Amino acid sequence: MVMARPLSDRLVRRDVVVLRWPDEAPEVERLAAAHLPRLLLVESEADPPEGGDCEQDWIRLPADNRDVSARLRALGDRAARHHALPEVDEHGRLHHRARWVSPSPIEQRLVAVMVERFGAVVTTEELLARAWSEDPPTSNALRVHMTRLKKRIGPLGLTIRGVRPSGYVLEESGVREAG
Repeated sequence: MVMARPLSDRLVRRDVVVLRWPDEAPEVERLAAAHLPRLLLVESEADPPEGGDCEQDWIRLPADNRDVSARLRALGDRAARHHALPEVDEHGRLHHRARWVSPSPIEQRLVAVMVERFGAVVTTEELLARAWSEDPPTSNALRVHMTRLKKRIGPLGLTIRGVRPSGYVLEESGVREAG
């Protein structure tokens, strides 16, 4: 049986954070904003959380270990299929799934355009126009910047794919279009 655990005893399984509800409600909100999957262990006398999303589930305590394991597996699978959207903050940092990188100024402008159109092709012409205010460089220079940016964002679980001859697409790593 899983019983209520102290805060320092937090579980993390398959990228699913296990939290006590309602004791850790602020942490639940922070993880939800970061699009991280959460399994909430609801105290026996507490009301369950309202709403939620595909990255959150709950189970009332005390709970059988098999039920908790099944919920963790199902939530981990659902979260793996769910695409979180990257964001660029006011400092130019690119955030995705509770991690961030700090691109160079040119890379910030390139990635900002791609985040706006996440999952869609952004043309080479649009990238050149939006990233360089005057005298856009050659498409070769753009390719160099895109290669550097691809390496920088890799640890976030993001990738940039070239779509010849049109442009580039920003997406989560491992995502491929059918066809």
